[in-house]
Amino acid sequence: MHGKRGFALAAALAAAVAPAGLRAQLPDGPFPLGEQAQPERPQSPVLTLDQERLFEESAFGVRVFDQLEAASRALAAENRRLEEQLSAEERTLTEERPLLPPEEFRALADDFDQMVQQIRREQEAKSVALAQFRDAERQRFFELALPVLSQIVLEAGAVAVLDNRAIFLVAAPIDMTDEAIERIDDTIGTARDGAPDELLPQIDLPPDDAQPSQPPAPALPPEGGPPLELPNPADPD
Repeated sequence: MHGKRGFALAAALAAAVAPAGLRAQLPDGPFPLGEQAQPERPQSPVLTLDQERLFEESAFGVRVFDQLEAASRALAAENRRLEEQLSAEERTLTEERPLLPPEEFRALADDFDQMVQQIRREQEAKSVALAQFRDAERQRFFELALPVLSQIVLEAGAVAVLDNRAIFLVAAPIDMTDEAIERIDDTIGTARDGAPDELLPQIDLPPDDAQPSQPPAPALPPEGGPPLELPNPADPD
């Protein structure tokens, strides 16, 4: 008898302290055997969002990363071809050094150094362009996504959205990231039209039937010249 009264009291206390919004979402009556209530995200004044995952896992973000990966691979291949070309010219110049007057060799070496510097600047500019494209598309994504995010916040009755990395503990499922990704995908998709493709670097692609070349072995530059090292497109920052 005491056990039944204790169970009834515990149930009453649980009902009394449960948030009103959550109680309103729970259906009346017993649940079918083996099933549990699955309430929707309760009304909350605060929601959390994983901005990185929102961008990276959206159809928009996947499209951007696919473009960046393709451009980075092409730029890396172009860098390898340029390194092979410059290394071959460097070897030729070094072999001709004993046959040339010092003044003539110095003039040729200076011209070679200037060419290496020019190519290095051009390839570095292409790496910077990749980073600019990424940043521009990220900004455009959040501009397009803002109305969708605002609608989710409005529907939840929230007044603030916090970065989920700043949250240590919450008492309810208030993360909106999954819902936001799904609704943004439905609303804007990849947004391929309007992408700032002009920011992507112009890269000379090899013929389709060309065999990929191996990176050249390191070689010393002519006397007084800078080391030949082109930028790594995998790190556009």
